Amino acid sequence: MKPGKTGVSRIIDATDYSMKGLKAAWINEAAFRQEVVLTLIFTCVAFLLPVDHIERALLISSLLLVVIVELMNSAVEAVVDRISDEWHELSGRAKDIGSAAVFVALALALLVWASVIIEIL
Repeated sequence: MKPGKTGVSRIIDATDYSMKGLKAAWINEAAFRQEVVLTLIFTCVAFLLPVDHIERALLISSLLLVVIVELMNSAVEAVVDRISDEWHELSGRAKDIGSAAVFVALALALLVWASVIIEIL
């Protein structure tokens, strides 16, 4: 086991690191900002729709998944850019795969929202 803080102090430090990560993503990633704003808007919409709690949870969860995957994609991009400014096939592949993950998360959110909306109509 690696030495370090434990218990509440570890949780406090982890929370601080997470807040720094969210702040860095907000400042440096336009896609993250756009997805967060859309998530907030559509979360409000989800509370206005005539759906049950499970459907609402699915609607909101699908949006949060997009934000989570965008954070992971941004982390991959930051690491790749940190390693080298030179183009490399593996660096390009890593970035493309991260982008594909965001695309799949967006497609899932669209599918969930479309399914629920179609059922309402």
